[in-house]
Amino acid sequence: MRVLGIDPGTAIVGFSIVDFEKNKINVIDYGCIFTDKDMAMEDRLCIIFTELDKLIKKYNPDEMAVEELFYFKNNKTVISVGQARGVIVLCGRLNKLNVYSYTPLQVKMGITGYGRAEKKQIQLMIQKILNLEEIPKPDDAADALAVAVTHINTARSGVFQRELAGTISKKSLKKTKLTAQEYRDLILNR
Repeated sequence: MRVLGIDPGTAIVGFSIVDFEKNKINVIDYGCIFTDKDMAMEDRLCIIFTELDKLIKKYNPDEMAVEELFYFKNNKTVISVGQARGVIVLCGRLNKLNVYSYTPLQVKMGITGYGRAEKKQIQLMIQKILNLEEIPKPDDAADALAVAVTHINTARSGVFQRELAGTISKKSLKKTKLTAQEYRDLILNR
């Protein structure tokens, strides 16, 4: 299964292309689509659509996973990002992809098991899960990888959580409840 992960935005759209085969994720590509803040919104949306359409045609993903919007303090920002997300979803559907949406909370839970995880924690876990030499940059691309991994984990009934659980010996657990820091240390140092 090939998944296109998307972190929507107007100035920066993060994307990732990952393959999932035999319980292993292989990163094919990741990066960002950029638009100039001085351009008219209509032109920025056209760039997002066109560049995303090129990526879909180049990599031929089976499914698309897109992060949902969360509340912004600035109403203008949420409206513009909502427009970009609409264009992204439209592009996926026009290319006959099934489109799945995940809230930021679902992504945090899917990657770290902790709903209040910080961005750095998610990036470290993505690096670990995908066996990358360094944290993916820029942040929007790392977020897109996290959305794709969350989709795979959700679609495959928590395969990575089961895999991680299988590698952690009960002997290494000194107590039954762990803090987020203890959990992270346990996973990263397994």
